[in-house]
Amino acid sequence: MLASFRHSYAQLVTSGAQLFLLLAGVHMESASGWLYCLALMAAISLAAWLSALNRLRAIRGTPTSKIAAAAQGYVELTGQGEPFGDTPLLGKLTHLPCLWYRYKVEHRTSRDKWVTTDSGQSTDSFLLQDGSGVCVVDPENAEITTKHREHWRVGDYRYTEWKLVRQDMIYILGEFRTQNSAAEFDSRAELNALLTDWKKDRQELFRRFDLNQDGELSEDEWQLARQAARREVAKMQRDAQMMPDLHIIGSTQDGKPFLISNFDEKKLSRRFLLWAWAHLAIFFGAIVGIGWVLQHA
Repeated sequence: MLASFRHSYAQLVTSGAQLFLLLAGVHMESASGWLYCLALMAAISLAAWLSALNRLRAIRGTPTSKIAAAAQGYVELTGQGEPFGDTPLLGKLTHLPCLWYRYKVEHRTSRDKWVTTDSGQSTDSFLLQDGSGVCVVDPENAEITTKHREHWRVGDYRYTEWKLVRQDMIYILGEFRTQNSAAEFDSRAELNALLTDWKKDRQELFRRFDLNQDGELSEDEWQLARQAARREVAKMQRDAQMMPDLHIIGSTQDGKPFLISNFDEKKLSRRFLLWAWAHLAIFFGAIVGIGWVLQHA
């Protein structure tokens, strides 16, 4: 739900919503209609300006970090995208390997209007490598912009798919955290879980620890089982200590922008700067228009 809202909001503030309202005002041909449309234009443009400015400041104000040396918290990373795991993610419409996709299916109605009949995007994780380390990217709730777009028509249907693909140079601004397997290892919880699993297979449990084969576990035999379980948990802990730290970047908890793109930092910064100026110009134009309508009503 949140991902859908964020994507819809991004479409709203970067689309032709203001142009639509301007045409609606022309169609209404009334002072009240003009005031209503111009007020909406001003509100949308102000929200869009603040949104673009917030993202521009985040991009310009966050230095690029290396994965191996990144601090915990809000960071900027750049690196090469790679698939996570052996099974590749396939695009919903093209069925070609990718790291992430978003798609839209539209149908042309009898009134020659295009109506969206299906849309969505993937939430599968992928990897980012920058030479210093590897980071897992969780794209859920991210605002993703990409240069890869495929668009085609079949009869009265129109298909569009956006993708990030393997070996794309990817820019990410998000919340970085490191999971240490040894630090998060809970010996007591693992011991209880292991003993619970053993109790489920009573036949195997009795085969291993019912030494006198009387069909019951005495106190001494149960202590042997607990000691064996502790040895297995100790081995699991040693294995956890040998595992490397797991780096993850994902959505923020404090509302800061979570951006993923295969455009570089300079191009992204320039895009948000242009959007900020454009929406600010539309806002002041709408305010001037409201004043003109009130004066001539």
